[in-house]
Amino acid sequence: MSTVFDFSPLYSSMIGVDRMVDLVETALRTEVSASYPPFDIEKTGETAYRISLAVAGFAPKDLEVVAQPNLLVIKGRRAANEDLGARTFLHQGLAHRAFERRFELADYVMVKDAVHAHGVLSIDLVREVPEALKPKQIAIGVGARQQALELKPPKARKAA
Repeated sequence: MSTVFDFSPLYSSMIGVDRMVDLVETALRTEVSASYPPFDIEKTGETAYRISLAVAGFAPKDLEVVAQPNLLVIKGRRAANEDLGARTFLHQGLAHRAFERRFELADYVMVKDAVHAHGVLSIDLVREVPEALKPKQIAIGVGARQQALELKPPKARKAA
């Protein structure tokens, strides 16, 4: 099933909307079948998030987390020299295949830290808008030119 959205009305009213449109189109193109390893994304605060990946069988040395501007790449690759060949499995349900998972990040979302525990890789992210880009209240002053143009209140007349 293919759905086509027309974003052209946004281009006439929003500047820079092309980045948002690219993100939406990328999200719509992402394959649902690419579900390994399974993961959760949760909001842990007003501007904080956590991505948790199920990486059972992978040691921290087998994982790589790379943060780029607007992109987080997580790779898992087990060392080939492990003695899995010497073992006989009756059932092997743990996937040990290599993976690469990519997450598009919104502007100013940064990786805070990554922790591997109990077969889960947790990556904490935070949205930090630079102080220079935060909204500021601008005071409206009265300039010298404006003061000269202001009407002065009428003076009281003296009674004769």
